[in-house]
Amino acid sequence: MELFTMESISLSEAKTLIEAAEQRANEIENPMVITVANDEGNLVAQHRMDDAWLASVNISRNKAYTAAALEMPTHELAEASEPGNSLYGLQTTDDNRIVVFGGGYPLERDGEVVGAFGVSGGAVEQDREVAEAGVEEWNRNN
Repeated sequence: MELFTMESISLSEAKTLIEAAEQRANEIENPMVITVANDEGNLVAQHRMDDAWLASVNISRNKAYTAAALEMPTHELAEASEPGNSLYGLQTTDDNRIVVFGGGYPLERDGEVVGAFGVSGGAVEQDREVAEAGVEEWNRNN
């Protein structure tokens, strides 16, 4: 039996996605930290725009990690992780790397997660908007 492994996202692809997200961040006049991770949530590339918050470096990386590790957008974890719900406390697991608010998205090729995207630096809605610009660029080319 032959095992098939999907190729992870390349640095070249990551740079293209970062450029698309940075363009959107500039349009809304909000500096961001933009992170691309591989299918295991490990860093491929990260870009901190001028004046973006220092805290956003780790947050964006953890959003990408979460999206890759759980193979889902991070905003989908918000309600399930509230007190009394099935995933309450999820954000305290995995060495506190799990993020349960928006801005992280898995990147798929042929139905398989090959990477993830994480953005931080604004309100959650802004993070999602900028991240979605990168995801849209990914979807146009895959």
